[in-house]
Amino acid sequence: MPFTTLRRIAGELRLPVALATIAVLASPSLAHAQGALPKLSPQLDSVRAGLNKYQDPMMAVADGYLSTVACIDFPKPFAEGPLQVAAGGMGVHLLNMSTVGPTLDPAKPQVLLYEPKGDKLVLVGAEWFMPVQAAGSTHPAIFGQQLNGPMEGHPPIMPPELHHYDLHVWLWRDNPAGVFSPTNAAVSCPKGGYTHAAEGAKMVGGHAH
Repeated sequence: MPFTTLRRIAGELRLPVALATIAVLASPSLAHAQGALPKLSPQLDSVRAGLNKYQDPMMAVADGYLSTVACIDFPKPFAEGPLQVAAGGMGVHLLNMSTVGPTLDPAKPQVLLYEPKGDKLVLVGAEWFMPVQAAGSTHPAIFGQQLNGPMEGHPPIMPPELHHYDLHVWLWRDNPAGVFSPTNAAVSCPKGGYTHAAEGAKMVGGHAH
């Protein structure tokens, strides 16, 4: 799928996604203290400080992050090639299409990750994301880590044909599996119609790292 098609899909989905965002983020103040923060490298600590404003999800919406609504949970571990993923949650993804492209900026993650807690959304992590079409022949990397992939898109929050690389970074929530693990056992999704129990990630092109 050409990269221009990704932009068109984003434009077509903007209105319903924006409406869903308003429904999910209806509380006037959703920032929520979570106690001690995980210990990070100096670089990641600086990145976290720069993104702390997004503990209020309405600030994220104001800056162009739109909710994908579903809370993504992996109740079972899975392996795909060398990629080993522990059971755990990812949370609700807020995606900013204006940041999607051929370069990665530590200060501008493509995705923010929130854990639903009652009527609040609690910021737990960020995700750096790049479509295969944008990456070209280069395997993208950031923070000294190669992004996972290439892999298919993850229904229901993105079409399977959206082949991409991604890297989750758990900046605000300790992760037993490590700060760069795709899932976090300390993040959970509530029981309900907007929680999606995923089964794995399908790699493409014979690559998994």
